[in-house]
Amino acid sequence: MSTTAELLQQASDLFPDEVVTQAHVRHFDLPLGAGRFALITLDNGHDHTKPTTFGPQSLANLDAAIDQVEKEAADGEIVGVGITGKPFVFAVGADLKGVELLKERDHAYAIGKGGHDVFKRLSGLAVPTFAYYNGAAMGGGVEVGLHCTYRTVSAAVPAFSLPEVFLGLVPGWGGCTLLPNLIGADKAVSVIIENSLNQNKQLKGKQVYELGIADALFEGADFLEQSLVWTAAVLKGEIAVERPAIDRGEAWDQAVARGRFIADSKVHGAAPAAYRALDIIAAAKDGDLQRGYDAEDQALADLIMSGELRAGLYAFNLVQKRGKRPAGAPDKSLARPVTKVGVVGAGLMASQLALLFLRRLEVPVVLTDIDQERIDKGVGYVHAEIDKLLGKGRIDQDKANRLKALVSGVLDKTEGFSDADFVIEAVFEEMGVKQQVFAEVEAVAPEHAILATNTSSLSVSEMASKLKHPERVVGFHFFNPVAVLPLLEIVRGEQTDDAALATAFAVAKKLKKTAVLVKDAPAFVVNRILTRFMGEIQNVIDEGTPVEVAEKAVEPLGLPMSPLVLLELVGPAIGLHVSETLNRAFPDRFTVSPNLKAVVAAGKRGFYVHDSGKPELDPEVAALLKQGDVVLTEEQVRTRVLEAVAQEIGLMLDEGVVAEAQDIDLCLITGAGWPFHLGGITPYLDREGVSERVTGRRFLAPGVASVPA
Repeated sequence: MSTTAELLQQASDLFPDEVVTQAHVRHFDLPLGAGRFALITLDNGHDHTKPTTFGPQSLANLDAAIDQVEKEAADGEIVGVGITGKPFVFAVGADLKGVELLKERDHAYAIGKGGHDVFKRLSGLAVPTFAYYNGAAMGGGVEVGLHCTYRTVSAAVPAFSLPEVFLGLVPGWGGCTLLPNLIGADKAVSVIIENSLNQNKQLKGKQVYELGIADALFEGADFLEQSLVWTAAVLKGEIAVERPAIDRGEAWDQAVARGRFIADSKVHGAAPAAYRALDIIAAAKDGDLQRGYDAEDQALADLIMSGELRAGLYAFNLVQKRGKRPAGAPDKSLARPVTKVGVVGAGLMASQLALLFLRRLEVPVVLTDIDQERIDKGVGYVHAEIDKLLGKGRIDQDKANRLKALVSGVLDKTEGFSDADFVIEAVFEEMGVKQQVFAEVEAVAPEHAILATNTSSLSVSEMASKLKHPERVVGFHFFNPVAVLPLLEIVRGEQTDDAALATAFAVAKKLKKTAVLVKDAPAFVVNRILTRFMGEIQNVIDEGTPVEVAEKAVEPLGLPMSPLVLLELVGPAIGLHVSETLNRAFPDRFTVSPNLKAVVAAGKRGFYVHDSGKPELDPEVAALLKQGDVVLTEEQVRTRVLEAVAQEIGLMLDEGVVAEAQDIDLCLITGAGWPFHLGGITPYLDREGVSERVTGRRFLAPGVASVPA
């Protein structure tokens, strides 16, 4: 059997580009005469923008530091050992770049076992150990602290989590075993399963203390000093740390069952990580830590070699890296300053946009509409939302007053837009209306002003075609709800110039949106794929498959909501409008469902009623449906839907709608909430063999979002 050092050396050889974390040991006398103390500081030599991680060499460095303090403790030279991080960062877990490189299960197992072997030494020292969570702590960063005897946390910690399940892993360096044994199974399920699957929700320092993960909470300004005073008091017996007894009876089993319910509702059995984590939590009930660690090692090795994890890491990298450096964006030096924003329209979408521009740019924002009543309603909406932010303590009174003073509404576009640098329209989705609006805006806005359209499916080039300066028109397509969904499809019309495009990207960045450059093609990216997806579901219903069979067919994808619930959110009338637009462009692939037309004509808001708390087919809608007699199975429906989506993506890539398949995935993740374990969609289609069956090729090269050959 290999030693820990040998295991880590093997892993280190596979990962020569690791950003190595040092484990510096320093000694000093504790306050109150409590004795000599050793403090290990984790630091990778970079500032807080490159957080500290644990790759194989970093683990070896921590192992060496523990060798030193272990001997000092055994020799009676020190009374305790602490571990903390560099400014603003404790440690954010395993180095995921290294995980992507692993090709063999043995190497994956070595990473899990190596981490355990190093971390658990902290609980085996001859003196008490203390973790001081001074800054961001995630994954292995949280877990190294769980192996210590005591923990303190800074009130300034902005992000603390075990995000592994979100990515397709389990907390595999003690998290699944130690956390439920520290704070009870129910709270552990909340941290490991619920928060992870809730878009990787983070805890703040105070919540870490309230959950019982940390034994003491101190302010950020003098966090380490306070922690050391507290440590001295604990070591001298002046403070006794009391932790509540853990309920190892029925409450434990109920917590695991709750976790399974959460996992089912979020991923529908489609991704294994949550279920593996819950199995380990269930087995940890008897408190046998070593058995738990062994199960974590096996789970890590299996999951690291799974397609879901590789897709999850691919998706994570898309959002973190590609999303911040959009492919095809012009040189940012071409962008013009934006000191005033105009919004045409004052309906709900326009008002949401006004609020976003106001909050992020903090420049004057002016709305116009066809009558004063609508304008007042739009400005009123923005004011009410600012009051909500004030009420929640997200902004202070001074900021609220300032923001309210910056937003206004006028009937006269000349008065509103004569000094605007950026004007966006959010009016009725009809070409003639939008062309007229742009003609009116062009007549009064300065020559340098960018004219943006929030159209979801209409041609930006056609919209700009009658203007004197079509080069300054750009598509700026947001997703609803605007405050929640990060995606912004930036559409380059045939005449759009680089300055307009660069300004659009610069504004998107200030709005904190994930911008993707798309070609001016019908319905752009997300709506085109979703309409093809929904259209195929609609087709099989029209042909005769029962609604519930068609809906259940795509459950194994683990999408955030079922197709018809999504249709309800979008609005059947908008869904119909987009399908009609695409049917005109591509009549051979996009149908217009007569049943959807009937639902819209009847004024229905969707196919379901929610009287019982869960969606059930509305009897009035059921009476409207006219179906054929072709009944498909769930598997047949799923095959048809996936093949339709694969065909559409293949055509979009051939047409150059986006630069690469990666942009399609980035759009679906950030604009439609498609899950990380699918990697958006193309890794899943590759993994299931659908891409090659339909298009004759994979969308991504082998080793991208999959285990390298």
